[in-house]
Amino acid sequence: MALRSTEPAFDHAAIPGPIAVLGAGGFIGVHVLDALSAGRDDVIGFGTRENPWRLQIAQGLRYETVGDRISETLDRHRPRTIINLAAAGAYPFQSDSQRIPGVNLGMVDELARWAAKNDAVLVHAGSSSEYGTNCAGPAEDAVAAPNSLYAITKLGATQLLENFAGRNELRARVLRLYSIYGPLEEPRRLVPEIVRRVRRAELPDFADPKTTRDFVFIDDVVDAFVAAAHSAHNTLEPAFRVYNVASGQATSMQDVARTIGDEFGIVQEPVFSAVQRDWDLSDWYGNPRRIDAELGWRARVAFRDGLRLTEQWYKVDGRGTLLDDSYSAALPQQAEPARRRKVSAVIACYKDGQAIPYMHRRLTDMFVKCGVDYEIIFVNDASPDDSAEVILNLSRDDEHVIGITHRRNFGSQFAFVSGMKQATGDAVVLLDGDLQDPPELIEKFIEKWNEGWEVVYGHRVDRDAPWYMRIAYRSFYRLFNRSASFKVPTDAGDFSLMDRRVVDHLLQFPERDMFLRALRAYVGGKQTGVDYVRPERMFGTSTNNLMKNVGWATKGILAVSRVPLSLMSTIGAVFFGLSMLALLIQVGYKMIKPDIAPHGITMLITLVVFLGSLNLLAISIVGAYVGTILEETKRRPRFLRDSLIRSGQVHLSQADGHDLPAFTPAAAAEVFR
Repeated sequence: MALRSTEPAFDHAAIPGPIAVLGAGGFIGVHVLDALSAGRDDVIGFGTRENPWRLQIAQGLRYETVGDRISETLDRHRPRTIINLAAAGAYPFQSDSQRIPGVNLGMVDELARWAAKNDAVLVHAGSSSEYGTNCAGPAEDAVAAPNSLYAITKLGATQLLENFAGRNELRARVLRLYSIYGPLEEPRRLVPEIVRRVRRAELPDFADPKTTRDFVFIDDVVDAFVAAAHSAHNTLEPAFRVYNVASGQATSMQDVARTIGDEFGIVQEPVFSAVQRDWDLSDWYGNPRRIDAELGWRARVAFRDGLRLTEQWYKVDGRGTLLDDSYSAALPQQAEPARRRKVSAVIACYKDGQAIPYMHRRLTDMFVKCGVDYEIIFVNDASPDDSAEVILNLSRDDEHVIGITHRRNFGSQFAFVSGMKQATGDAVVLLDGDLQDPPELIEKFIEKWNEGWEVVYGHRVDRDAPWYMRIAYRSFYRLFNRSASFKVPTDAGDFSLMDRRVVDHLLQFPERDMFLRALRAYVGGKQTGVDYVRPERMFGTSTNNLMKNVGWATKGILAVSRVPLSLMSTIGAVFFGLSMLALLIQVGYKMIKPDIAPHGITMLITLVVFLGSLNLLAISIVGAYVGTILEETKRRPRFLRDSLIRSGQVHLSQADGHDLPAFTPAAAAEVFR
């Protein structure tokens, strides 16, 4: 199956062989392997997966799996040109803090040593992420400010190759790639999602409209690797060079939406997210002047044309099925398993230090049993006990554990929001830290999620509580549901599993006084419940009391309904009518039968007290709404983080702690000590 959509700009036949392409099973790797293999038989791809699905699509390409010692494989094939496209950590779901340095730095070090010793050239795929926050059209020698473990390790590899080139006569080229797109891209990325939606005459959901990308079509990227390989073999040129593979155009999400509408005739209004994700940076675009001047390369395919080429490629021979995220699992004789979906458990902890180890063990056992990738995020909401120390100790032994510590107690709702902002899973599970939400029920949540449900919540058919409290809770949920302008599940708390799409929608909500179980219902989509009996706390006593429960109920009603205001208006109108009727009756009696008319002050005092109490109740209801409005207008942060705990280390948060990066440069530096 032909992968290329345009004519090549450079001749690959003159590149000295044999040629080894590492990471050949990936999106860019399979395109490079396919292009270089045309008309020659000394090109071979290498990867860690058996029979990758992309290579099954391309067909007829030479490919071998490699183990931990890549140098032994290179010794057998003796390549003169090595193109390294292997990487880890480029996608949000690749979060293994041990593997990322091993692939991005350790393997590059091994490749460089072998190439220097065996007179081979190395063309290495760098990343625009190496520039980090200095991302507005930086030249190759600009100051780098990497802001993630992935970016730091990619920058480290670039510097390592430069050092080798200066000391060991290595000839190397580093191509810093920007936003590459085209056929066979990861199905969950933006452009494949665009193609899927275009077929239904829809637009996908977009990130912040001001977020920009520098889009480069895959055929142009292949040409850049061919040009770089020629340059690396030319002994008249410098031994080491870095090139930006970019179009030089900053394309915003708003531009993307407009281009899709114009190109494919879609009239739907685009939906943008107000949430700025950790990896979203404004004005992220490249400066391609050096690669144009020295190699004669430039991006020939405009974004509009690349979108059209990609959409047309998937139209041929049933290729549209490749856009299905589960495609790789359905292929016959597919040895590579589909990517395991990841679930993030977010646990709100306050005075739960004793329960946290039990929660960790039960969650771990459950996730392992379900066969999913996972992370466990404990949010310590300024608990006065030893919760922070317990979480720190757990994170030393289990890389799946992440801890967040708040500067003060902000309440369970904002503890959940804080954890949701940190979560990288395809779904997020919310649990209270007191073990009243049984972790074992999540197995049923995941089953329902796999069936296509976007929200799966725990439905409390009963609870271990006094009879009068059970009646009060059930009465509240029914009143709550009746008062809402949309359907809210009864007897359902925060304990739930939510698909990533639902989580992203919730994180867009700007209100400062959140009631998540109501907002979760407001988002809509496919939602279902799983019955369970809510047990008592395993340790300690509940932090709730009568006043807190009343406040909680009031918060819920205010979050979903204006019924109390409408009810008071109705009562006021009714009593106004009754008072006017009573006044007319009183006047009538006075005129017709003066002696029968009521007299004395008892009735008057009763009416005054009743109406005065009614007025106070009405004012208090209005005051509750006004107080909510006041909190919203202050625009204070919903929570403030003090620190992030990962791998047994505490990383202090920035001033705007709720936007703490998923992995700080300081944390990454510790990995390399």
